[in-house]
Amino acid sequence: MKKLKIIYKALVILLIISACTEEDRSLDFLDNVVPPSNVAASYNLSQDNSGLVTILPTAVGATSFDVYFGDASAEEKGVEAGKMAQHTYAEGTYTVKVVAYNTKGDTTEATQELVVSFKAPENLEVTLENDIAISKQVNITAKADYAATYDFYSGEADVPQPAASANIGDAINYQYSTAGTYTVKVIAKGGAIETTEYTSEFEVTAILAPLKSASTQPARDAVDVISIFSDKYTDVAGTDFNPNWSQSTIYTPFELNGDAMIQYSNLNYQGIQIGSMQDVSTMEFLHLDVWTADATELDTYLISVGSGEKMVKTALTKDAWTTINIPISAFTDQGLTLNDIHQFKLEGSGTVFIDNLYFYKVSSTPVSGVTPLTFEVDYELSSFDGGAAAVVANPDTNGNSSSSVLELVKNAGQPWAGSKVTISSTFDVSNAVITAKVWSPRAGLNLLLKFEDATPWPNTVASEEITATTTTANAWEELTFDFSGISTTVDFSNLVLIMDNGTEGDGSANYTIYLDDISTSPVLDFEPEFILSSFDGGAISVIANPDTNGNASAMVAQVVKNAGQPWAGSKITVPTPFSFTAGTSVKVKVWSPRAGLNLLLKFEDATAWPNTVASEEITATTTTANAWEELTFDFSGISTSVDFTNLVLIMDNGTEGDGSANYTIYLDDISQF
Repeated sequence: MKKLKIIYKALVILLIISACTEEDRSLDFLDNVVPPSNVAASYNLSQDNSGLVTILPTAVGATSFDVYFGDASAEEKGVEAGKMAQHTYAEGTYTVKVVAYNTKGDTTEATQELVVSFKAPENLEVTLENDIAISKQVNITAKADYAATYDFYSGEADVPQPAASANIGDAINYQYSTAGTYTVKVIAKGGAIETTEYTSEFEVTAILAPLKSASTQPARDAVDVISIFSDKYTDVAGTDFNPNWSQSTIYTPFELNGDAMIQYSNLNYQGIQIGSMQDVSTMEFLHLDVWTADATELDTYLISVGSGEKMVKTALTKDAWTTINIPISAFTDQGLTLNDIHQFKLEGSGTVFIDNLYFYKVSSTPVSGVTPLTFEVDYELSSFDGGAAAVVANPDTNGNSSSSVLELVKNAGQPWAGSKVTISSTFDVSNAVITAKVWSPRAGLNLLLKFEDATPWPNTVASEEITATTTTANAWEELTFDFSGISTTVDFSNLVLIMDNGTEGDGSANYTIYLDDISTSPVLDFEPEFILSSFDGGAISVIANPDTNGNASAMVAQVVKNAGQPWAGSKITVPTPFSFTAGTSVKVKVWSPRAGLNLLLKFEDATAWPNTVASEEITATTTTANAWEELTFDFSGISTSVDFTNLVLIMDNGTEGDGSANYTIYLDDISQF
């Protein structure tokens, strides 16, 4: 059977290749094909005491399944995605196993319990809860003895019932269209004819205010923004957000976790009187973020002293932030003059929350924020005499939610073995009390912190050290190092870390600790600006610049295309999405061994390939060899509402590399304009 599966998959791939045109003969769809995920099975028991069970296997990315029934009978193999397996059971409790296959033959398996009973379900327990983050969503779970599945009846008159079904113990997340009180029912079912029911009155609630802020606004120069209301920029002083225009709208200042917003309830129309008349003729867009639970559209008016008011209508998304960027031309095309803007007017219905109301233009200088990516590291890690240091994924997020932390290990060597953090500037020790989050395997571990100048040991001119002791084991705690009296005139560029100074380590868990958020200036939080990865023969790393003629940076990214796939490449993943609201062009400094090399840049969302929801790609070609040049990638039209967190790099897409100098390039200063 396995041989038949392999032959079948090979034939499928061959047929796909044969069906491609000469231009489309790429197997990019096999690039990064991941094993199936979310493997599960849904049950449907015949309620006739027969023990007949229908099993629907499901998974993300699966093309077929093997179903192991959990009794002495043979498994059913090769169940196609969307198809079901049937099996007749005797009464009992079984462990059903599902093995999911993808197009490459990769497998993922999962097991779950199946109860087959000819008794009516007993001890039915039902939990009904309004979702805390999704408006009008109810989360239901049901548990019962002798039950295998349950049906949920929502109580809505216009919805076919049952509204949803699930395996017993699994959750149902049900979305109502209207808030209110409903008579809901849950029926627990097993293999018996008899069922058990639960009925109650339940109030479905709507979320009427935002639970999170709008997207973080890009960093823009002051000359590029005229802000009316935003925490990000400097607002025009004296603006009145609730002038008396005889409106029925109710104005309420609103704050969410320190983020100020404007709430307009019972909206019919609402004026805003700008603190002083503004000339916005150099601006290109009007921006605002709007959250609503019940409004469907918003009319936004700009009002000029000389040319009156002009309106642009925008559709709104309920229960979410709508980011609005109105081209200024949408107003000027209607005859509005821009040198004397003194008011806004908003028209609509329902309730809206407004934030980040400002005019802006696209900057002529690089957009700050996520870019530029310069590949210059903020600090350097080193160790001595048996010490070891590395930035690793946080092994214990209970008490410290950081994703990355510093791991220190004391191996066999010298009793003073330790590690060192060196920064390119100097530590600011004007605040002499230093704190650090420390995770230790034991209480009583002594951690020494020492500041040293840049002179290599043993010729160090100045140093200051303090030791603190852990008080807990296998948990995060904050230690304090009081450097009162430390010289503030010395340029300390090294921070030395030694655990249990005077005792030799052994590299075991007993001599492994984790540190984070060392509160010097700069704060050492060990969170990387970006993550580098590669696929199918690609390789990327940060190295010393091999050619500073034309690019004085000390560090650059080296990208290599090895033998593998013709689409081999690398990826830069950033912690916050790239922003294209202020600029849609990307510039990259590139050093290529040859003119005519094609470099593809692709922005992708955070969803793992091949399930990526959105991507945009542009290819640019080098014009010089063995020298730095700047390439421009024009992403005009790219969506500004997608959270692009990945930047994919592929050289000469369609041609297999060989890892030679001919397929090695260097990149630096990736910036947006």
